[in-house]
Amino acid sequence: MGLLQYQKEWTDDDSPVKVWEKSRRIGASFCDAFDSALVAAKDKAEGGMSTYYLSYNKDMTKQYVNDVAFWAKKIDLVASEVEEIVITDEDKDITIYQVRFASGNVVQGLSSNPSNLRSKQGRVRIDEAAFVDNLKELLKAALALVMWGGDVALMSTHNGEDSDFNELINEIRAGKKNYSLHRTDLDEALAQGLYKTICEVKGIEWSQDAEDAWRKSLIDDYGEGADEELFCVPSKSSGNWLNRNLIESCMDPIIPVLTWEPPAKDFVDWPLDTAFREVRDWMRGNVRPILDRLPTNCRHYLGEDFGRTGDLSVDWPLTRMPDLSLNTPFVLELRTAPFRTQEQILFYILDRLPRLSGVALDARGNGQAIAEYARQAYGPDLVAEVMLTTSWYREHTPRVKASLEDRSSTLPKSENIMEDFRGVKLVKGVPRIPEQSIKTATGQRHCDSFIAYTLAEFAAATIEPPQEWEAPITAGSSAAVALTRGYR
Repeated sequence: MGLLQYQKEWTDDDSPVKVWEKSRRIGASFCDAFDSALVAAKDKAEGGMSTYYLSYNKDMTKQYVNDVAFWAKKIDLVASEVEEIVITDEDKDITIYQVRFASGNVVQGLSSNPSNLRSKQGRVRIDEAAFVDNLKELLKAALALVMWGGDVALMSTHNGEDSDFNELINEIRAGKKNYSLHRTDLDEALAQGLYKTICEVKGIEWSQDAEDAWRKSLIDDYGEGADEELFCVPSKSSGNWLNRNLIESCMDPIIPVLTWEPPAKDFVDWPLDTAFREVRDWMRGNVRPILDRLPTNCRHYLGEDFGRTGDLSVDWPLTRMPDLSLNTPFVLELRTAPFRTQEQILFYILDRLPRLSGVALDARGNGQAIAEYARQAYGPDLVAEVMLTTSWYREHTPRVKASLEDRSSTLPKSENIMEDFRGVKLVKGVPRIPEQSIKTATGQRHCDSFIAYTLAEFAAATIEPPQEWEAPITAGSSAAVALTRGYR
């Protein structure tokens, strides 16, 4: 069983970076595994290198390494059986699949976390690149290996016209990226003998009628997704849920994005009264002037996404204008803020938002405590403790897209916020947050500002404030003062 022409063109391409825009079911990963086995079997003096294969799916990773072992046996290369290595991590155990060659090189299958490429030298294969979390960060990590003589290959079917993968392909075609580009759809693969090879492997007789029937059955199986899955035509209904132009059209450069970080590494150990005064003074100098300028005749809402040591906490207020549009007065991002500090900052803002009419707080994990404190302080009629589930995203995120399309809301003009909003993926018809966080120049993010904004929109749409607005009192005036003592 030999390689087909399009597979040979791929394995013969020794470009530092190459990209394959492809149909499913054409043997792309299989032929690349053949190439990886050949390269790994060579001594380093002869150009041999290790290969690191990454994808979003554990089964795909295992299959690729199994294919490497298959090719090694078929062409009599000295290599081990597939090994399964379990690495204990603080969050969860990580399984690595690998084949070791007598040359000392390995072919390893890893998850698509960019940190997996640290301290590595050799070749990188990113399979189904359109579906991995944060392709840009992963590609950036992979390109570091090119500096030391390695190479990078990306193979994928499409995942929407707004995906990072399609954006990369467009940049290559526009001459912005000097990468090698391959394209093979189902009909091109069939014309070069794909179905004949399938018949050979299965031991059945080829005929044109049988090939036509097989092609039709594939197209029928994929239904409306056939153009994207089989013919390299990116769909408008998957990939990044929000496109850059839509987001940017709602951005206003005058809206500030404020960031609070601990003034010292040991801030969490400062005496409470000292820490409170430090935060209070910062809020007075940076946030209070904006709060004082808010229109007192308009209702205000707030959404908060919670993070502690990794991702951000983001507080996103909204002003309901007389024309019913929602304006963002500012966004406040907190990085590594202690729990008490986050409570202090949240209450400081809520106490000063004119006609506070609804608050929606991320109540997952550690955020549940602060959400509960806010509910106790401001009342269950005003504060919603939200568990962010697939069904919640399905029901409430369409409101966000509609607001952007209608230009009835405003966002700060910020690249970080742009990436947070563009990071939302459409998964089985539901806008979802990727499982993995991403690292930026300013630190780790996980679509935090998008979640905070969505929660603020949710509060504005679903929480019914009193007809005649009154400041919320939950436990009597003296108790309310006690609850907020130290925050002012």
